[in-house]
Amino acid sequence: MTLPFDPEAVSSGDVGEKRARLELDHEEAIEHVRETFERHGFGVPVEFSPAELLNEKVDADRDPYYVLGACNPAMADRALDATDGRLGALFPCNVVIREEEPGVQTVYHVSIMRIARLLGLDADREAIDEIISETGEMVDAAYGDLDSV
Repeated sequence: MTLPFDPEAVSSGDVGEKRARLELDHEEAIEHVRETFERHGFGVPVEFSPAELLNEKVDADRDPYYVLGACNPAMADRALDATDGRLGALFPCNVVIREEEPGVQTVYHVSIMRIARLLGLDADREAIDEIISETGEMVDAAYGDLDSV
């Protein structure tokens, strides 16, 4: 399979990769991340635990791992227009809370807007650039507040 780009040439900044470390219990971290992202303009219409599902279905023995599907409806609406509706295949913007060890969580996120541009899904480059900038500022602000526990 040929990709439209060289994966080895893609940096974490190209996909808007963000990481934070929280010294909290897993459940406390989930609530803290949810509240922080909501304060910065994101709703969380979808959330689930892949770890619980996999542990139940295939006896995976996974450590706590939780996904918050964050969304800002106004941005999502604009992004659908800027990608001729194709960005919906990547919705929602996921924020992962993963327990590294008891009491230590990693919060992880990548920008679906940046990934859409890398994949060539942007029909209106100027519009998607504006959305990338605006959502990037929102995510940066949320990550900046994650340590405010």
